Amino acid sequence: MPPVTIVGAGLGGLTLARILHLHGIPATIYEADASAETRTQGGQLDIHEHDGQVALEAAGLTDEFRAIIHEGGQATRALDQHGAILLDKPDDGSHGRPEVLRGDLRRILLQSLPDGTIQWGRKIASAQSLGDGLHELTFADGSTATTRLLVGADGAWSKIRPLLSDAKPEYVGSSFIETYLYDADERHPASAEAVGDGAMFALVPGKGIAAHREAGGVLHTYVQMIRSAEWFASIDFSDAAAAKARIAAEFDGWAPALTALITDSDTPPVLRTINALPTDHRWDRVPGVTLLGDAAHLAPPAGEGANLAMFDGAELAKAIIAHPNDIEAALTAYEAALFPRSQSSAADAHKILDLCLGDNAPYSLIDFFTGVFDRKHE
Repeated sequence: MPPVTIVGAGLGGLTLARILHLHGIPATIYEADASAETRTQGGQLDIHEHDGQVALEAAGLTDEFRAIIHEGGQATRALDQHGAILLDKPDDGSHGRPEVLRGDLRRILLQSLPDGTIQWGRKIASAQSLGDGLHELTFADGSTATTRLLVGADGAWSKIRPLLSDAKPEYVGSSFIETYLYDADERHPASAEAVGDGAMFALVPGKGIAAHREAGGVLHTYVQMIRSAEWFASIDFSDAAAAKARIAAEFDGWAPALTALITDSDTPPVLRTINALPTDHRWDRVPGVTLLGDAAHLAPPAGEGANLAMFDGAELAKAIIAHPNDIEAALTAYEAALFPRSQSSAADAHKILDLCLGDNAPYSLIDFFTGVFDRKHE
């Protein structure tokens, strides 16, 4: 079994490396970031019973996962733009989607790997096939590495994807603007009360304000808007005050407890453009290389991306373990299950984006939530 080369130290690549390590198969991860602390790691993730938790169990990290759960974080509420409660579901411990911070989850995966597994500060400039299943990576510093088993776990703008596919992510027509309020219960009590204990959604057709309560009194907000890429490009996000004012103006007349999630942000607003690969993205088998996570199936955010990336990593590891002397059999088996799984999930993600911002918002999302919760209690 040749060593496995993984590009990208996100959740999917780390899960793959961890499970391979448990089975004595060496892996090297090349990561562009200079260290684990180079970038903040996003907000809260709900980890699902059917994929993310399955992957963590395969990684032998269920106890570590349980230790980082944000208890009470599965509460969900929907408000109208005036702050009136339309739906309020407390966290009674039965929803099966516990919330954790992405950074905490990444930390337990990082700590589970032997020293030297990750080569930090190794930014990929390009990748090329040398034939016969052999691939060469060229790094930004001009150095190179070759491998017979290459896994692109390098996200939306993957440098490995072009070895397999001509597909490129395209703008889906909506973007999110990310803000934070810190010490919210003391400094922003009205907003803290509006958000509640878990996730809050205040939506109308075309736009909305969604927020999560994170541990330590943090309110993490994603302002969601259907607007052209040019509309967002006209806003100078380097001028935090002006950008906050411009975004808040789109919510004129909304409850102050909601608009304060924008105007009072303790951090500069960050634009998150939503891009996606084709829902049915797939590729013909190319010897010696495959993809996982967003590199394989980038879709709008719907609570599934991190779960799928970890599950992809676990499933690829299992395929490699099952076929240690036949790389192509392993990759063929993995991709045969990957493609329909990815297509189904991507289609669902587009539907959820429409539930949030489409013509029937917010009632479309409330109906969806009600169905989810009712099914959990059947």
